[in-house]
This record gives sequence, C-alpha cells and structure tokens, in this order.
Amino acid sequence: MATAVLLVVLWHRDRNPMPLLVGVAAAGTALVVAECFQSLFVQDEGDCLTLRFGPIPLFRKRLPYSEMTAVEACRSTILDGWGVHYTPGRGWIYNLWGFDCVKVQMGKKAVRIGTDDVGGLLAFLKAKIESPKP
Repeated sequence: MATAVLLVVLWHRDRNPMPLLVGVAAAGTALVVAECFQSLFVQDEGDCLTLRFGPIPLFRKRLPYSEMTAVEACRSTILDGWGVHYTPGRGWIYNLWGFDCVKVQMGKKAVRIGTDDVGGLLAFLKAKIESPKP
C-alpha cells in the first residue's frame, strides 16, 4: 500500500509514467508469486508422491517411491524458512507454515516436506517404500 502511494506521488510530481508502470508490474509479479505459495498439495500418484504449490502450479516435484530409501519425522528451523528452496547440508524443503516435516531420504539426497499430519504422511510413506516392488 505504501509503495502504491509513493508511486502515485512520484507520478503526479514528474508526470513520468515509468515509475507507475514499474510499480504495477512489481505488484502483479508479487501477486502471482503469492498465489503460487497459497497452499501445498501432497498427492499420491500411484508410483510417486507429487508435491505442488498452488493454486497456480508453477512449483512442483515428483518423488518416485522406488527411489526412496528412508523416511523419518523431523523439524525445520527458522533458518530453513518456508517455501521451496535448497539448504546446503540439509537438502530441499517444501514447506508453507510451521516446523513439522517428514524427511524423505532418496539415496544421498534428502527432501523435507512440511505437513500438519506428520504421523499420517510418515505411515503412508513407510508403507509405500516397505511394500514389495513389482
């Protein structure tokens, strides 16, 4: 809101439309990015687990069950932050809110998935990776 007021003041002072256009473009970009991270969907697709932020699905990840070697409950820290990003030494994190996660080990790589149902996701993934592979 403050940025919008500042841009209008600048536009009225100089009558230069460029700051206003830049402001509108920045606000539009921020709105699209905010919509991308409105929710996190964790879905079973038969042979893999799909992670997707939405409702605009720009950021998604498929984790094949055949590549999962271990799963465990864990917690992220404030330094890990939220969203989707890579932390050296800790791997990828897909999280929207809170600190409860399920860590999925895929060989030497790790992916942490933020969830409000750690027990349910952990039990589901353990059943998937411990079941006999065809």
